[in-house]
Amino acid sequence: MTDGAVNKAAHVLVAADKFKGSLTAAQVAERVTAGLRQVVPGLRVEALPVADGGDGTVAAAVAAGFERREVPVTGPLGETVTAAFALRGGTAVVEMAEASGLRLLPGGVLAPLTATTYGTGELLRAALDAGARTVVLGVGGSATTDGGAGMLAALGARFLDAHGEPVGPGGGGLRALATADLSGLDPRFADVELVLASDVDNPLTGPQGAPAVFGPQKGAGPRDVEVLDAALTRYVAVLVEAVGPRAAEAAGSAGAGGAGGVGYGALVGLGAVFRPGIELMLDLLGFREALGRATLVITGEGCLDEQTLHGKAPAGVAAAARAAGVEVVAVCGRLELTPQALRRAGISRAYPLTDLEPDPARCVALAGPLLERAAAALARDLLA
Repeated sequence: MTDGAVNKAAHVLVAADKFKGSLTAAQVAERVTAGLRQVVPGLRVEALPVADGGDGTVAAAVAAGFERREVPVTGPLGETVTAAFALRGGTAVVEMAEASGLRLLPGGVLAPLTATTYGTGELLRAALDAGARTVVLGVGGSATTDGGAGMLAALGARFLDAHGEPVGPGGGGLRALATADLSGLDPRFADVELVLASDVDNPLTGPQGAPAVFGPQKGAGPRDVEVLDAALTRYVAVLVEAVGPRAAEAAGSAGAGGAGGVGYGALVGLGAVFRPGIELMLDLLGFREALGRATLVITGEGCLDEQTLHGKAPAGVAAAARAAGVEVVAVCGRLELTPQALRRAGISRAYPLTDLEPDPARCVALAGPLLERAAAALARDLLA
């Protein structure tokens, strides 16, 4: 379908991610639907909130019919938090940000050296206890850079210093690591399909590794980045002694650096397989079936920028829709891509909220009403 008027038999599929800090993916779909119907009353609109494995993944699964389950787990700094996973049949969707996310840090105080993924391991165990035999582990939005050591410790692994004592929490604690014992890991993982869903393909260490690329957003200064990279390098060396060469190979694998290296822990310790997060989530959420009914797809997220083009939800939605010959347009808070870059991604045009309200603070505060206005403009351009 070319960029232009959509026929009267239009069936619009709203498959957008959250607008971080202002609207959930479900709220985005609600506001877009309301705006479209202001212009075209009775328009057929199907909402399918999407996520790429990071924040909002459990919410997207629940919106698609999964059951929300809540359990108490250990937060990133050791406090008890309530975390949720999603369950349908024998499939669970676990979002590590629910247990080990930046948003869970008390008072928003960052802890790059000590934040732990222990609660993520507890959340995985809860999913197995609930009967899951396929587990999707969505990674992103983490407060941690511990290589997944905390997660593995919660599941029975032991990480000890030279005195035979458990090392401290977080990536900083791995500086003292002398031995690792993975023999006590929960044996149920041998019979469970664990899929690592991530929107990043970075290795664990080095210039493109977890500390260097993602450490600063978790509060790591230049010295902290050096400490964490050295600690994770030591972690890999100790795991090579414990489980063999595959521990070194996994450190360079796609997804190993996801969420501060929790991807590495899942790959080495739990037998996980890596899949790009958005591809996996679209399959789980029934996107392709919904796409078959659509004549127009509306996607989006808070900011459409260069990162969007590398595995984020709108890019995945647009690629699948383009392959099916369905036009895609986008809504967003801010637009930092050129029209040419949008078209290369399969998005014919975008409607940023900043065109309606240039002040960023007001744009966030008024995101809902502004999004309805943007959707109404979209409907006038393409559907009226």
